[in-house]
Amino acid sequence: MGKGVLVDLTKCIGCRACQVACKQWNELPVEDTKVQGDTIANPPGLSGKTYTTLAFKEVEHDGQFHWVFAKNQCMHCQYAGCKTACLVGAFDKTEFGAIVYEKNKCIGCRYCQMACPFGVPAYEWWSRTPWIQKCTFCADLQSNGLTPACISTCPTDALLFGERDDMIKEGKQRIAANPDKYVNHIYGEKEVGGTAWMYLSAVPFEEVGFYPMREEPVTHNVDNAMFAVPFGLAVVATAMTGCYFIFKRRRKLAQAKSRSGEGK
Repeated sequence: MGKGVLVDLTKCIGCRACQVACKQWNELPVEDTKVQGDTIANPPGLSGKTYTTLAFKEVEHDGQFHWVFAKNQCMHCQYAGCKTACLVGAFDKTEFGAIVYEKNKCIGCRYCQMACPFGVPAYEWWSRTPWIQKCTFCADLQSNGLTPACISTCPTDALLFGERDDMIKEGKQRIAANPDKYVNHIYGEKEVGGTAWMYLSAVPFEEVGFYPMREEPVTHNVDNAMFAVPFGLAVVATAMTGCYFIFKRRRKLAQAKSRSGEGK
């Protein structure tokens, strides 16, 4: 199952310390990273210049007003659509559950962008040598027994890191102990087959901008689509070859007819 993160939105204060730590550790360029109101399913600003942003929502729920900050990053799916869709194996899953990208294998097809249900992988359109960019779940730190940078720097303990199963248990315990504080749902526990990053919220997730997702992994459809690719290419190649020989034969007949007319 790998590692997991439980994000308690009731504890997040929008300080963006996680964002700063992420940029520093990954040596990402400085840019405007204001808190933006957007959805977790369509993360704002994940342009390759930053791996995590904050979405901000003002929500009225059960007669109470809520300010909700939500950290956005790659969700690191248990069944990663980007990994399955990649034709050349440029994506891999580590023993910790991090979905990592190897640019030396990438051919720039961007199938990963289409396969990701959360719209995370970003393409470096501004670069002369563009690559895909996304959160790595600090796989390098995890491989050395350390905690991801964004989690280590959170001042309010809104981000809890550990074994994914333990994070689910912790989330359920918090909900059971405070049923009036949390909605009875852990976002990411079952969505698209489960994700490493999971969320608790005081308001319904759809009101914060988290799109409802099916429990079925997206890899099911991706597997079917990728399985059909070789057959589709074979059909197209056969059709093109047939057209080539038909046009070539017609051309020869036309040339022969022309020479025959000139002979008369």
